Amino acid sequence: MKICRYLPSLRAACAALRASGRRLGLVPTMGALHDGHLSLLTAARTTGADAVVASIFVNPLQFNANDDLARYPRDEDGDLAKLSAAGCDLVWLPPVEAMYPPGNASVIDVAGPSKGFEGDARPGHFRGVATVCAKLFLQTSADIAAFGEKDWQQLQVVSRMARDLDIPIHIEAVPTMREADGLAMSSRNRFLRAEERATAPILYQVMQEVARDISAGGAVPAILAAGQARLVAAGFAPDYLALVVAESMEPIATPDLAAPMRLLAAAKLGSVRLLDNMPVPA
Repeated sequence: MKICRYLPSLRAACAALRASGRRLGLVPTMGALHDGHLSLLTAARTTGADAVVASIFVNPLQFNANDDLARYPRDEDGDLAKLSAAGCDLVWLPPVEAMYPPGNASVIDVAGPSKGFEGDARPGHFRGVATVCAKLFLQTSADIAAFGEKDWQQLQVVSRMARDLDIPIHIEAVPTMREADGLAMSSRNRFLRAEERATAPILYQVMQEVARDISAGGAVPAILAAGQARLVAAGFAPDYLALVVAESMEPIATPDLAAPMRLLAAAKLGSVRLLDNMPVPA
């Protein structure tokens, strides 16, 4: 497994892989890897990549005044060991100055699916996500990029950006990896205290109940309100529980049989903000 920290060596390594006739898969990460991240490497390979590049970069552009960039978990040695064991071919591990050189003045602002939800909760977050992903796509010239469905709105923003800018890359959406009790895997789960970790799976349970009730034909606003009330009673502080059109992220008040639907949730438990989502059958 080759490790690159500066752009010339990354481009040379990617060119060498391409010269051997291999299609490149990209797995963008911010490190603190878990099984959900590693499943993305498998997904990239099973959808046509012959070699996989994983990036580890804690992107300062996607943090705002309400986020703690310094608190984001980091484990470079552990991450590299996991990637090596998973058969990763190349790791892109740039310092901030390699990704954003002095004088850097360009960002990508995606409208559409970035509006509302995480876009409201974290102003500027998706500008940072879109900018760094565009740079990663162009730096590696990858054929495929694998993203987890857990960050559903992020997936829609990145997909929209790649289409709008005509970047020749296939975005592969990979189902959310969950713990045995249903909690969506996340690097931030390590910050849950023992009692919070025991409570955390209730988020998924409530979402399953809400999705079932919507599919059964109940009134969407009332079902969502009842779901939020159950979360509050369990000790969560919900930011939102919403039904949206899966691709556009437009809120739905009445189920639409013509468009795939997604149930989104964000709720704070102690100091940890949990995100989750799931499809809702019409």
